[in-house]
Amino acid sequence: MEWNMNLMREAVTLVSFAAFLGIVIWAWSGRRKSQFDAAARIPLDEDDQPVNLRGDRS
Repeated sequence: MEWNMNLMREAVTLVSFAAFLGIVIWAWSGRRKSQFDAAARIPLDEDDQPVNLRGDRS
């Protein structure tokens, strides 16, 4: 029974590592660069009007 638990732990570790590598490859792929650049510019592209305490722009 103990070997079964160890096999399960190894399988979960390998699946987690594969998922991690998949996310890293997805994030660093050249096809996504323009989308990530656009998302990174969102805070800088907002208008610079102050927000009062009610949340209205004045």
